Amino acid sequence: MTNNSTSKIIVIGKSGQLAWELSQLSTPECTIVCLGRDDVNVQDIPALVNCLKQHNAVGVINASAYTAVDKAESDVDNAFALNANAVGNLAQACKNVSVPFVHISTDFVFHGDKGVPYLPGDDINPLGVYGASKAQGEQLIANIYPEHSAIIRTSWVYSTHGNNFVKTMLNLMACKPELGVISDQIGTPTYAKGLAQACIASLTNQVVGVHHYTDTGVASWFDFAVAIQNIGVELGLLDKKIPIKPITTAQYPTPAKRPHYSVLDKSSLVNAMPEMSLVHWQEQLTHMMTALKNEREA
Repeated sequence: MTNNSTSKIIVIGKSGQLAWELSQLSTPECTIVCLGRDDVNVQDIPALVNCLKQHNAVGVINASAYTAVDKAESDVDNAFALNANAVGNLAQACKNVSVPFVHISTDFVFHGDKGVPYLPGDDINPLGVYGASKAQGEQLIANIYPEHSAIIRTSWVYSTHGNNFVKTMLNLMACKPELGVISDQIGTPTYAKGLAQACIASLTNQVVGVHHYTDTGVASWFDFAVAIQNIGVELGLLDKKIPIKPITTAQYPTPAKRPHYSVLDKSSLVNAMPEMSLVHWQEQLTHMMTALKNEREA
């Protein structure tokens, strides 16, 4: 990737957690430009091509997605329009102007019955519409522009910006007498700030193919919630602790099925970028919640 005073990395997405974290990573050598639905039409390939040319793009990161997992079960067309059709359009536009493309995918492409960390090359078998739409987006990239595209699957993303599990838990813990949190879905929380840095590094290092990025370690949603409460009390984001009880997926039915186990093996991305260091999810959670405290006190 060339570095000059006019270099721009185009991020598709503006309102989401990852797009916001990416927007914080502009440097004097390379500007991050986040484009929302009012800025560019992802269903229009010629418009995408013109946009990339006008911005003198040196790379594109797709941080937009239809992420309402349960709503997707009844909103199939819109889920596939954004998670599949638009992804194919972006891959084609990037190919037309010969710029590298980084796309964010999900652990939900997997069934969740493996029991050990999923490798990038493992068979995909999504349980619901959201996972199926993301899987189709991956396949379109592989068909259209595999030579200069990286697909990075991630999981359980949170940030100081936007809506996420960490902020929801803090709000509930501040007003509820107790909580029940699912303990039989296993994965890894991921701080969007680290994911954003990995996306930029993937462009810089010209990484291609399918890879995984999360923080390190393993947790259930229950483990995640307990850690949020402990750190929240320690930092003064919460006044007191409340009882948190483990519950099963069967006790909390949702329209969409979720993988019971979706820990992702990160070794291929680490091998592609040896300078990249992974951090344990509890350490990253402390960093995020400290940043959240500082924002609230500012």
